[in-house]
Amino acid sequence: MSDDGFHVHGPHDHELEHAAQGGHNSHEEGGRMIGQIAVITAIIATIGAIFSYMGGATQADAGLYKNNAAIKKTEAANQWNYFQAKSTKQALAELARDLAPEDKKKIYQAKIERYDTEKNDIKTAADKLEADSQRWDKQSDEQIHQHHRWAQATTVLQIAIALAAIALLTRKKWFEYGMFGLAGVGLVVGVLAALHY
Repeated sequence: MSDDGFHVHGPHDHELEHAAQGGHNSHEEGGRMIGQIAVITAIIATIGAIFSYMGGATQADAGLYKNNAAIKKTEAANQWNYFQAKSTKQALAELARDLAPEDKKKIYQAKIERYDTEKNDIKTAADKLEADSQRWDKQSDEQIHQHHRWAQATTVLQIAIALAAIALLTRKKWFEYGMFGLAGVGLVVGVLAALHY
């Protein structure tokens, strides 16, 4: 204070006065808040990185499974073409049998029976390949669904990290609560992804 009653505060005086009035505790609380958010953000970022990796892995698996399904479908189509060729040969053998003289009919009948047996084996193989294709398709669809869950979890965690940055800049508690809430939602969605829901 000056001699004539005029009072001027310097920056240091103001800080001392603020600390004497209890303001210093809120500064410590702010420091605690910064440290807490920094640690939580690092944890969220680590979990987010794991979720992101899992999302990429499931997407790659989905593509691989879809490729396997296409290969099996092509193999099944090849078997059905082979089946059709045997059916055509059998039909021609039946026609030949019907038009052949009696002494040659047994030769064509044997071919007809052989083609019929071969067709059944081919049909069994084609049906198995189609079932395999459907199984690979189903696994691919499951992996894509799981990939979407991982991507959702990662996105929510990234938003939680953004809220953490806003909370640090504004020192608003409700941003911090929002960060915790979204981090919790991200973890739940990540658990759902891990459980294939």
